[in-house]
Amino acid sequence: MLFRKNVLIISIIFLTCVSAVWAGDTAVFVDLGFSPDGKTFMFGQYGVQLPSLKPWAEIFVVDMDTNNFVPNGKASYTQDSSIKAGQDGSGILYQLLSSNTNLSNRYKINFQNQGQPLYISRNEKPSENGETINFRDFISGKSYRAQLIPTINGTGINARSSFYINLDVTLNSQTKNYIVGTPSITRQRILSYNIKKVLIDSTGNSIIFVIEMKRAAENSVDIRYMVEAVRF
Repeated sequence: MLFRKNVLIISIIFLTCVSAVWAGDTAVFVDLGFSPDGKTFMFGQYGVQLPSLKPWAEIFVVDMDTNNFVPNGKASYTQDSSIKAGQDGSGILYQLLSSNTNLSNRYKINFQNQGQPLYISRNEKPSENGETINFRDFISGKSYRAQLIPTINGTGINARSSFYINLDVTLNSQTKNYIVGTPSITRQRILSYNIKKVLIDSTGNSIIFVIEMKRAAENSVDIRYMVEAVRF
């Protein structure tokens, strides 16, 4: 019995060490809400740096008309000390929001006015050639077809990549096409892009694509999020 316990303990230690080597810094995406008119959107992400275990958080306010950040629309914070056992880093996000209430107030962000999901992905292994998703807004009757088209050069920490979304919106047999994103922007170390969620605001005129990015690190792959916005 003692031998079995020792083997079990050694196995757990081994698996923990392997996880520490291969598990990356995985961010958590947070929908912080739209303004009442749907013209601005705020989101955040938080996580814990590895191997330092220092918690970090970032918040962003997006102008829906330009699909870009509002002026001075980004804030971030990383704690100098490591998290305590049982913590996940979310406290740093709350601290960051508390110290940046001027940002959310300036753009009339309503934390209760979160986006309504139109699509949620279960795809954990995005294709290097991109993906095509179909979804529908049953309130407006609009059907959507979104094709994410990436361009990836290099591998590992030397990777450089970009992408855009080719979006078709159909209503009453009439289809309009939109190019969402900026393919001219190249991102370092990003290995893949995956549409994790599509959110629509309460006015029905603003849509957010939540994009999961896998970023190469020294001995692992980190997860980060960004958004692409389109307003009809």
